[in-house]
Amino acid sequence: LYTTGPVLVAWEPSKPLVMEEIEVAPPQAHEIRIKIVATGVCHTDLYHLFEGKHKDGFPCVLGHEGAGIVESVGSEVTKFNPGDKVIPLFISQCGQCRFCKSPKTNLCEKGWASDRYDVMSESDTRFTCKGKKVLQFMGTSTFSEYTVVNEIAVAKIHPSAPLDKVCLLGCGVATGYGAALNTAKVEPGSTCAVFGLGAVGLAAVMGCKNAGAKRIIAIDINPTKYEKAKVFGATEFVNPKDHNKPISQVLHEMTNGGVDFSLECVGSVAVMRSALESCVKGWGVSVLVGWTDMDDFAARPIQLIAGRTWKGSLFGGFKSKDGVPKLVNEYLEKKVKLDEFVTHNMTLAQVNDAIQLMQTGDCIRSVLSVALQ
Repeated sequence: LYTTGPVLVAWEPSKPLVMEEIEVAPPQAHEIRIKIVATGVCHTDLYHLFEGKHKDGFPCVLGHEGAGIVESVGSEVTKFNPGDKVIPLFISQCGQCRFCKSPKTNLCEKGWASDRYDVMSESDTRFTCKGKKVLQFMGTSTFSEYTVVNEIAVAKIHPSAPLDKVCLLGCGVATGYGAALNTAKVEPGSTCAVFGLGAVGLAAVMGCKNAGAKRIIAIDINPTKYEKAKVFGATEFVNPKDHNKPISQVLHEMTNGGVDFSLECVGSVAVMRSALESCVKGWGVSVLVGWTDMDDFAARPIQLIAGRTWKGSLFGGFKSKDGVPKLVNEYLEKKVKLDEFVTHNMTLAQVNDAIQLMQTGDCIRSVLSVALQ
C-alpha cells in the first residue's frame, strides 16, 4: 500500500524547504520502508541546496543522517522485520562488488554514489508529490516521515539505541571519527591538527584522542568552538584570524616543523592546501574530509615529493552496514560520544531555522524529530 506523510521538499536550489504531503510507494523487492524518527541536519544537505545546485538534482527530499524503525519490507528481504531499529546509509554495501570484497575501501558499485556525485541521487524514486516525481537525496531522504531504501543501504542496530542520538552515526560523526582512525590511522603519541570544528571536525578530534594522540590542535575561525573541542579531547586551539601569517607557518612553529596528521573538515580547497602544508615533511599525512566537488585544489609538488601523503576519506572509511552497528554499540558502551554533538532539538517544521543555525555556525548539530516512535 502507498502511504502518505509530512515531508520537506526542496523544489529548487537556494530556496527554503517546503512542508508538503507526499506519497511514498510500497517497498519493492529487496527494499525497506522506514519510518524516520529523528534526523540530523548535515552540511552536505546545505551543500546540495546552496552550492552544488545541480538542476537535475531537484525537486528532492534532503536529509541523510537519520534513524528510524522498519515499517514494512519488500519481497526477498530476509534480514529485516517490521519494528527493527535501523539507520539508512548513503553508502551502500552490497557485499558482492569488487569494492565491497576489498578490505582497502568502503566504496560500493551499487547505488547513487557510484556515478551520480553531481546530482546526488538515483534517477529512480519512491516519492511523488503533487503528481511530480521527487528525488531521494543520497538515496536516503530522511527529511520525510517515510522513506524507502534498498536493503544494501540499511543498517540494523541495537534495539535499545536512542534514535535521536545514533542518527548522527548516519553521516557526520562516523565521517570525522573514521577519518582519524581508519584513513589517517592516527598513531599513539602523535601530534594532530583538525581544521574546522563542526560535527565532523569534532568527531575527528574524538578519533584522534581515542587513537592516543598526544597533542590535538583544533583550528577554527569561531573562538566559541574551543570549549566544545576540549570536551572531545582537543589540547590546544588556534584561530587563524589571530595571526598575520599563514596558519601552516603558525603550526610549524608550534610543532617543530609540522604536525604528524592533519584533517580538513571544512570542504574548502584553500583549507585543504593549508592542512597539507601544516604537515611535517617525511611522514606527515593530511586527509580531506569536507565534502566538495566545486573547485580544483592545488599544491606545490615538492610538498608530496618531500614525503607527505595527501588522501581523502568518505564516510570515515567505514564499510557502512558493518561499521554503523558497531559504532552504535560503542556509543552504548560509552566509548564514543554522541549526546555532546547535539546543541539543538527541533521539529521537522523548523528545518529552515536549523539550516540558518548551521550557516551562521551557531550550532554543532540540530536534530529534528520526525515521527513518534
